Amino acid sequence: MPAYRFEALDAAGKTHTGLLDADNARAVRTQLRARELVPLDVQPVGSEASREAAAAGGGFMRRRAFNATALAIWTRQLAGLVGAGLPLERALTALAEEAEDPRQQDLLAELRAEVNAGSTFARALGSAPREFDPVYRAVVAAGEQSGQLGRVLERLADDLEERQALQAKLIGAALYPAIVSLVAVVIVIFLVTYVVPQVAQVFAGSKQTLPWLTSAMLAISATLRQWGWLIALLLAAGVGGLVLARRQPATRLKLDAAYLRLPLLGRLARGYNAARFASTLAMLAGSGVPILKALQAAAETLSNAAMQADAMDALVQVREGAPLASALAGKKRFPGLLAMFARLGEQTGELPRMLDRAAAQLGAEVQRRAMAVATLLEPLLIVAMGLVVMLIVLAVLMPIIQLNTWVR
Repeated sequence: MPAYRFEALDAAGKTHTGLLDADNARAVRTQLRARELVPLDVQPVGSEASREAAAAGGGFMRRRAFNATALAIWTRQLAGLVGAGLPLERALTALAEEAEDPRQQDLLAELRAEVNAGSTFARALGSAPREFDPVYRAVVAAGEQSGQLGRVLERLADDLEERQALQAKLIGAALYPAIVSLVAVVIVIFLVTYVVPQVAQVFAGSKQTLPWLTSAMLAISATLRQWGWLIALLLAAGVGGLVLARRQPATRLKLDAAYLRLPLLGRLARGYNAARFASTLAMLAGSGVPILKALQAAAETLSNAAMQADAMDALVQVREGAPLASALAGKKRFPGLLAMFARLGEQTGELPRMLDRAAAQLGAEVQRRAMAVATLLEPLLIVAMGLVVMLIVLAVLMPIIQLNTWVR
């Protein structure tokens, strides 16, 4: 039975909105009149008009109903309801009624309508690919096939929350150095383009030669004031060119491979992608997804194209009969820890649990390295900023000291 979004007035003139299930819009109006409401507008959920109404005030593009945090919370709530024995349709109805965002209400109503029409939950999720990625849908499909949807959803919620926690810690580690760098650049540009020229005007009438540091700083100041717009334009063009180049698969593969070879950032990228790969593969394999399909889905979650290519090559080797551990051991971009735990899992018959342990250790190592890099960068950035400011101050003070020497 399809769902309809309605807008109606009561006897006091108050506007009411919500969702109703009915065979058609006429039946919805009949239900509203039975509640002593005057229907103003009735639109089927998922129609173009309903989507535009739901996205009103949201800009030219419709925003997603769930961000990463909201999706993890919603998955946890759904897992709790389904695990408690509530039918899926009633669980979706309850969550739709509690949702405050109209976009979430519409999305859940669409899912409920698909399930009521006889579709599986995984297939219903496939009608909203922007909200639910292939890994999410594969895990749900495995849970439905095994009859343990509640437990699988709990595992999925755990994975989403762990991924969010890792990303939050990495962002937190990079945030302070980024802010310090930005403030330093702004201060230096201000000093060079405004303070230094003001001081130079004081000595403009002097026939004495300015110190070399002052002359160099004035040259830099003149260059920035005259050609700063061109430098900024070239930087923006370089960033834009890099973004466009990454859209070409071959170029992106080379750039990502080069990024992995960087001393500090490369190791962080390798660890983060390996942890994500191991976690996804463990979740899919533990949910009953066939290993080949699980490998392909896990490979698609990797953000680094070079590591993704290695994972897909490992998939080919596993399809040809090679053990997973041997396939991963031949890929040097993946940490050896992952192949070691995969080998233990294959030998003991507990591959999902061992992959989970590998993901936990790799994630902890990434966090430790990120915090170490951030701790190292903080004093280095402060010292570098102090040296630059010291040079600017010396460039300003040296003519004054020299002038005092001439007066004496």
